[in-house]
Amino acid sequence: EDDFCSDYGSHDKPGTALGRTVPDKNVLFPDTFHTDHLLFYERFKAYQDYILADCKASEVKDFTAEYLEKVIEPSGWQAVWRTNVFEVLVEVVDVEYSALKAVVRLSEPFLCESQDSTFTLECMQELLELKERQIPLQELWVVYDETGDFDQTALAVEHVRFFYQCIWRTWDEEEEDDFDYFVRCVEPRLRLHYDILEHRVPSGLVADYQNLLAQCEELYRKFLNVRSSISSSDLDSEVENVSMVEGLKLYEKIEHLKQKLKIIENPLLRYVFGYQKYSGFQAKGLRPMGTKITHVVSSTMMASLLQSLMRDKLCPKSCGEELEIQFHNDPLTAVNACYEGDKVIICPGHYVVDGVFCIADSVQLEGYGLPDDIVIEKQGKGDNFIDCTGANIRISSLKLVQHDAVEGILNVHQGKTTLENCVLQCETTGITVRTSAELLMQKSDLYGAKGAGVEIYPGSTCTLIDNGIHHCKEGILIKNFLDEHNDIPKITMVNNMIHNNEGYGVVLVRPAIPCDVKDASAETRKGIFFLFLIGSPQTSKLLYPGFLIASFIVKPLKWDTYPTQSGGGTSCVGGFRQELSECVTELELYEQAEISEETEGNYEIANELGTTSAKKNQMHRKRLSELGITEADDNLMSQEVFVSIVGNQFKWNGKGSFGTFLF
Repeated sequence: EDDFCSDYGSHDKPGTALGRTVPDKNVLFPDTFHTDHLLFYERFKAYQDYILADCKASEVKDFTAEYLEKVIEPSGWQAVWRTNVFEVLVEVVDVEYSALKAVVRLSEPFLCESQDSTFTLECMQELLELKERQIPLQELWVVYDETGDFDQTALAVEHVRFFYQCIWRTWDEEEEDDFDYFVRCVEPRLRLHYDILEHRVPSGLVADYQNLLAQCEELYRKFLNVRSSISSSDLDSEVENVSMVEGLKLYEKIEHLKQKLKIIENPLLRYVFGYQKYSGFQAKGLRPMGTKITHVVSSTMMASLLQSLMRDKLCPKSCGEELEIQFHNDPLTAVNACYEGDKVIICPGHYVVDGVFCIADSVQLEGYGLPDDIVIEKQGKGDNFIDCTGANIRISSLKLVQHDAVEGILNVHQGKTTLENCVLQCETTGITVRTSAELLMQKSDLYGAKGAGVEIYPGSTCTLIDNGIHHCKEGILIKNFLDEHNDIPKITMVNNMIHNNEGYGVVLVRPAIPCDVKDASAETRKGIFFLFLIGSPQTSKLLYPGFLIASFIVKPLKWDTYPTQSGGGTSCVGGFRQELSECVTELELYEQAEISEETEGNYEIANELGTTSAKKNQMHRKRLSELGITEADDNLMSQEVFVSIVGNQFKWNGKGSFGTFLF
């Protein structure tokens, strides 16, 4: 107790150590202690060291009551009782520690502030009588006192209020009691609260979390009502059986929502899984007359620059029709003015924008010159920089610079986005390719992401050719696609340089496979086949002419129908068993050879993606078998996956070329 006082202001020191809050409505109300500004570590220390310690969920109220009994003054202090409809000044005459309530009486003179005039002195007296004069501590704000005698009381009330408003969930008490409640629930929720306050969580994810929390609370209330009706009714009645089924359904929904909440509360899982953001902007389509406009962006238009533009871009010899041109001094204004098929040409300069590029139509953004000469810098703490939903968007020869951001530099939500000859200086994550979206990125340079340089979601298509991805936390992150609702992403990586990343060059996120799912080697015999073409001109030219280094393809095959390879390559003829035997021999020869760092990285990625795809197919078969489906069409049983990992170099990544994050 003495140690606690030394941390939060001692009674031995004259005067209060806390600030004061001046009322902004009724000037007759006294000031209150200003305690809602506490730092993360102050709340963390209070809950961990003094209030909850290593208690279990069922012991939270007892531990809190014990703490209050040590530090809170039992009487002699005033407080403002606040609800959604009124504020009234009361005096505390006793504290019911076990109930976390204070016994109060109205102060004299009577002070009350309400939305209407119905809360008279008699009305408030009657309300207090109905409540047996006991008010929850979290509804009280302690009146300011300069002596410092009530500092600990004000802090204790604040800790109780914050805990039950921001940390505690109504279902926590029913959680398993075999874990430390502070570690399992309090710490991650407290960290999330402060991450939100400090703008480290995207606003879309915050909205998702709040919606999930509201849904879970509503379902839990319904669940309690159903459970109560079951316990008070006849166990053999038909109504009872219906209620039990309804209760089980509600319970499953609640558990599903709780898992989603826990993912967002965990900072690592929050980063790994992200969220599916809704893009509310709509495509404009073609102009009514079908015209297409070329937008020219330049802060200052000189005659020489205009002549160069006319020669190179605006009046090419092949152009047989007149172009309609609009001039802008801001790239964001130009993009917002675009319709389907428009082009934006951005002249050399440094453009600072305070807003989001929302590109919903098929447009082209093209820099006129070298990327380092055409810089678009994002200003402010907005969530997004560039959001793409258009069917066919092309961005080329630009340098995008992001500062003090919350979300990634470019999000491809749907449609296809092509990024060519660009430089991306990131802040949080780099490029995100969402489900059903497609990205083609080539001859570009991406660096500086505090998350992954490129995030690839299930069901997306991502082609990376001749890029540099470096100095990020992770180079490329491939999100979990093992879930039954997720499709396998189609990934092509050719001739990229992935280097100097803090973690791995490429990371695959997937759940730990349940013990009842057999090893993927069994699946290999059923429909997934690896063909390794090892470092010879004859074999590598079968795939990519001109590449003389290791090439890997992972592709599903049917049982006895793989075509014969000939002409100097690996020949696999006859039945599948002969194919498997010869290719396993090829694999064994490969494993015995010396492999460079970049070649090994290509192999690891192709192998792991193929193996994970095999596991997904096996899990799919198992689910179909449980449903009584013993035979199914190949299109139903396995998804087509073509993964090409060719000629990529992985150097100086902190944890290596490739890693798997299991959850």
